[in-house]
Amino acid sequence: MERLCCICLIGITPLAERLGYATEQLAFYTGPLVGGLLNATFGNATEMIISIYALHNRMIRVVQLSLLGSILSNMLLVLGCSFFAGGIVHCNKAQTFNKASAAMNSGLLLMAVMGLMFPAVLHFTHSELHYIRSELALSRFSSCIMLVAYACYLFFQLKGQNNAYKPIDEEEVQNKDSDEEDAPEITQLEAIFWLAILGIWISVLSGYVVDTIEGASESMNMPVAFISVILLPIAGNAADTSAIMFAMKDKLDITLGVAVGSSTQILMFMIPFSVVVGWMMGKPMDLNFQLFETATLFMTVLVVASLLQVCYSS
Repeated sequence: MERLCCICLIGITPLAERLGYATEQLAFYTGPLVGGLLNATFGNATEMIISIYALHNRMIRVVQLSLLGSILSNMLLVLGCSFFAGGIVHCNKAQTFNKASAAMNSGLLLMAVMGLMFPAVLHFTHSELHYIRSELALSRFSSCIMLVAYACYLFFQLKGQNNAYKPIDEEEVQNKDSDEEDAPEITQLEAIFWLAILGIWISVLSGYVVDTIEGASESMNMPVAFISVILLPIAGNAADTSAIMFAMKDKLDITLGVAVGSSTQILMFMIPFSVVVGWMMGKPMDLNFQLFETATLFMTVLVVASLLQVCYSS
């Protein structure tokens, strides 16, 4: 059982990396903002597929921990490595990024964390009128609000990218000539074709991972929480490591779109969407991630939001 789980996790990793490559190629035809959104979307496809399979098997804690692990991996590991690698490669210049996009993502992250905190506070203060039912109802209501807010954010981002999100730094304008030297290696149709094929294969392997995760946990004497928070995000976030490469190419807008944008998408879309899907399946999926996990997420969002503000100000 543990061998099958390990083989599937190992198999998902290169597929997720190739998924990121195909998305990167597609980004050449869409521009940096839409490209970052596409990279964040398909980079999270593995987590979404695993979450749906786990919900179907009523493994709610696995869903919560795997999504939490993906957020922490993107915001701490991927973003930190991106800044570190970009700083080493471009040590003689100051890298810049779009303040409007970074501020919008930071605000959405804080809003989403607040939405996650309410069910946890309701649970641990024991103030709900009907035990479990009040908490579940609040989670579903908050999820619907977060989904609407994320839809409005996407509409604003895609419609206003030529205005509020347009890079205005003179240095960024000068860098356009060097960016044009990069050329796509495959056509747009080929990129879409490979995205579809890789998505299907990841779906198949994700099903095996969910079916074998509990057996692998018992066989390897390893907590399910460790597999969900550490191993699953590492395998699924292989595509998001492209953010490091973009930072080394001095494309911090795409780096933030992949790393921070991916975390924003998980918090504002994937987690609420999982709650709604669980609601439709009749599964009690809620936003109560327990006290320690919620506090960890809140501190992470505060640190990243403060770091982006300090980096831009300096």
